[in-house]
Amino acid sequence: MKMNTYIDHTNLKSTATERDIIDLCDEAKQYRMHSVCVGSGYVTLAKQALQRSNVKICTVVGFPLGSSTTKSKIFEAKQAIEDGADEIDMVMNIGLLKSKNHVAVLKDIANLKLAIGRTPLKVIIEISELSKNEIIKACEICIDAKADFIKTSTGFSKSGATLTAVKIIKKTVKDNLKIKASGGISDYETALKYIETGVDRIGTSAGVAIVLGSLPKAV
Repeated sequence: MKMNTYIDHTNLKSTATERDIIDLCDEAKQYRMHSVCVGSGYVTLAKQALQRSNVKICTVVGFPLGSSTTKSKIFEAKQAIEDGADEIDMVMNIGLLKSKNHVAVLKDIANLKLAIGRTPLKVIIEISELSKNEIIKACEICIDAKADFIKTSTGFSKSGATLTAVKIIKKTVKDNLKIKASGGISDYETALKYIETGVDRIGTSAGVAIVLGSLPKAV
């Protein structure tokens, strides 16, 4: 298994410096990871740092709360794509989901997907804030909205990914959507468990440790 191809090497900290982002990109290039995931304000810098590499650029919109307007999410996503982003991770409006205003949640996601076209859209559902039934409903809405991925967590809530939640998600979406697990995945063994459970992508700030952990040990 080429573990590096599963990794969205991530730094979304508010304190991330330009040097931090350049280092993130250098690591992603060195270990041939799938992508870097950075705040939308750093997409241009990442694009410059990743010249002549196959590493993609992922960014977040409506992050980390998801409660911004659809119009602002669309603007942020379109600007990020213009700046060089290849993939968009948007945060679902969790408050609307908990209000059972499922139509509004659907429109929020569907309108963003329509606006960005073929650019892959991952929807962060923040599993730590949801019941099992809410996770299932969130997944069903994402399928209807034509999203490409369900993403478990922002990494900025009370907890991150869990295998239990990923199993619920996988059972609900089957092969209709891909799954990105993020939040608290920091070693190879844990990452492998998620992939074996059906995850297609791992969002982590520990990409280097995970990739190195997957390599054969020297005798």
